[in-house]
Amino acid sequence: MDTFDSAPPGAPIPLTILTGFLGAGKTTLLNRLLRGNHGLRVAVLVNDFGAINIDAELVVDVADDVISLANGCICCSLRDDLVEAVLRTMARPEQPEYILLEASGVADPAGITLAFHTPRLRDRIRLDSITCVLDAQQVFAYPNYPELLQLQLHQIAFADMVVLNKVDLATPEQLQQIHALIDHHFNNIRIVETSYCDVPYEILLGVGRFDPAALIAAAPNGDHHHGHDAGPAFDTWSFETDRLLSLAALEKTARKLPGGVFRCKGIVQTVEEPERPAVLQVVCRRVDITRLEGWAGRRPATRIVTISAPGSVRGDILQQRFEACVV
Repeated sequence: MDTFDSAPPGAPIPLTILTGFLGAGKTTLLNRLLRGNHGLRVAVLVNDFGAINIDAELVVDVADDVISLANGCICCSLRDDLVEAVLRTMARPEQPEYILLEASGVADPAGITLAFHTPRLRDRIRLDSITCVLDAQQVFAYPNYPELLQLQLHQIAFADMVVLNKVDLATPEQLQQIHALIDHHFNNIRIVETSYCDVPYEILLGVGRFDPAALIAAAPNGDHHHGHDAGPAFDTWSFETDRLLSLAALEKTARKLPGGVFRCKGIVQTVEEPERPAVLQVVCRRVDITRLEGWAGRRPATRIVTISAPGSVRGDILQQRFEACVV
C-alpha cells in the first residue's frame, strides 16, 4: 500500500481533528488510523472530558501523559492548554509529520479549531481537515435534551466530512432522517456511511479539504474564543478502585444506569480475568464489554467515568451501584 510523502523540513505540519458526540466511535477511528500503513510519524492529542482520561488509555499505552502507539507514534493527553500541548509535542526529538486530535465528545469545536489559527501556531500547523463522527442509532436518542442535538449540529457545522458510524445498528428510516437533517442545515458536506469506523485512511489523512473561511462562518456570532468549552453543561462522575469486580454484576449495573447518563466508559479489572482489562462502553442503553490483552505496564485497577445531564444523577447512587459490583 502506498504511503504519504512527509512534509518538507520547515513546512507546516498537517492536522486532522476528530469531533463527534459521546460514544460515536472517535477512538475506534483513531485506532484504525494508527494501524494504517501510511508511513507517517503521527502525533495524537486526546482531549477527554472528566477527571480520568479513559480515551487516552484506550489508544494503547500511557505513561506520564505520553502514549506509545502501535505505529511508533506519540500521544499527549490534553491536560493543559491546547496550544502549549501542541508546542510541546512538536518540540519532541521525534517531531511528528502529522497530528491527529481527538476532541472530547462534549466539546464545542469552535475553541479547539480556532486555537490553531493563533499567531503561535498558524505558520506551524496546517489544519488539513475536520471529521465529525456520528452514531447513526443515537443522533435522535435524547428527545428530552434538545441541546444535545444542537451540539451535534454544531459539531457537524465545523466539519468538512461526516463519518456516519454504526449504520448496521440503525434502521433505514433512521439513516434517511439523519441525511435529511444534515441536508436541511448544511451544504456540500461529504457523508461516509460505515460500521466500526471502517474508513480508509486515504480519505482522512493528507486530503487538504479544510477551508479556513468556513471556520469563521461557522463560529456563532463571531465567537472566536479559545479553550475547551463544552457547550451544554454536563456532570461528570468517576469511580476508581483496586478491588476486583464481577463481570456479570458490572454488566447488570451498566444496563440499569439512570436515564440521565449519556455515556459511561472505563477500564475494569474483573475477578474472572484480572490479568486482562475489560473495556466498558455504554452509550444510551447499549452496553459493550470487550477485553484487552494486558495492562501494558499500567497499574491494574478499575477506572470508570460517567457523563450525564446536569443535576440528573446523584453521585452517591452511582457509587453504591458500582461498589455492589466489587467481589
